[in-house]
Amino acid sequence: MIRSGLHRAAAKSKASPTETRALIAACIVGFAFSTNYTNHAPLASALVSTFRINLAQVGLLTTALFVTHSGIQIPGGHLSDRFGPRPVILASAAIIIVGNFALVAATAYWQLFLWKLFIGLGTGAGFVAGARYVATIFAGPRLHLAQGMYGASILLGSGFVIFAVPIIFTEFGWQSAFYAAALLAVVSLAIWLAAHEPPPLKHAHAPLAGMISNPQLWLLGLTQMASFGLAIVVGAWVTTYLSRSFDLSLTSAGRIGSLVLLTGIVTRPLGGGAFARHGARLTVQVSLALNAAACLIFALGGKSLLLAAFAILLLGIGCGLPYATVLNRAAALYPARPGAAIGVMNTVGTSMILIGPPLIGQMVEWSGAFQSSFLALAAFTMVAWAATFAIDQHESDRPV
Repeated sequence: MIRSGLHRAAAKSKASPTETRALIAACIVGFAFSTNYTNHAPLASALVSTFRINLAQVGLLTTALFVTHSGIQIPGGHLSDRFGPRPVILASAAIIIVGNFALVAATAYWQLFLWKLFIGLGTGAGFVAGARYVATIFAGPRLHLAQGMYGASILLGSGFVIFAVPIIFTEFGWQSAFYAAALLAVVSLAIWLAAHEPPPLKHAHAPLAGMISNPQLWLLGLTQMASFGLAIVVGAWVTTYLSRSFDLSLTSAGRIGSLVLLTGIVTRPLGGGAFARHGARLTVQVSLALNAAACLIFALGGKSLLLAAFAILLLGIGCGLPYATVLNRAAALYPARPGAAIGVMNTVGTSMILIGPPLIGQMVEWSGAFQSSFLALAAFTMVAWAATFAIDQHESDRPV
């Protein structure tokens, strides 16, 4: 009897072939779309010299993408709930392809800025549609791991370009980064055409106004700001920080700095397991404590490359662990409209990215160093950590 119960539990936790194919398709989309988050960051020096701009303006390119990326989250989630995630992802891929080819042809800074705005429509709608797809295909313990793996694919894409773009740029010029992003979007579009269509949702309707005013979604969004948002903000500048602070080549700095995001390939799925076992509150509290410690080490570590590398590792762990927690909790709060709920939460979560990169660029121009920027990031993260004590317990926190 005990053995048969174990067999049933094992079968329940094992993904079916359809689920496995669906997860692979979602992860390919997550990887391809997220390369657009940071593909311009390692090109900072080249863009400054080519377009006669400063570091703050380079940081504004990240802001440009995330203005529309954030703004489209709620509409994109609504469209995914109403029409299904498949057509939303196909349209998102087309936007990203067009936008990257336009970046290659840019001859002025305002064109770079405009097309980054345009690409953000694709990355934002595509992200929330992918998260909604995973939340609909999977359930129970499998959902925590699947959402973590989808999140890992996003960090793989945004971290991979920090590593790869300096190499590509050295060989082929700055335009090559945008050619590569367009090609990846083409591949993801082709794969998504054959993706499994999720079943329709059968829950009672939930009003959008109630979601927007829900304090729990705002608390989850604040956690997202101090984890994913923090990872993108630091990722946008980590190559420049390392090369300036330790006299590293752009390629070497990119290899080390990419760990800020690439560590999440492991920690986002692990965070899904932590959420399943320990609940949302404890998972995010441990994570944000690690992030605050990492920012303090960056600020106070002096000229020690070893300490900087340790801080990068801590930040990679801390930023990765909460991902499945905040997405699955948002979806669990509104099972009728998981796409819209995730969109509301992530609109709050990505707002930090709108002001962080250009503000850091301006602070570095003003002070000549990154110390004050990292102290500010540490202070913000500690405020977010304190706010996590207001996160409610929920039935999704039950151990599995």
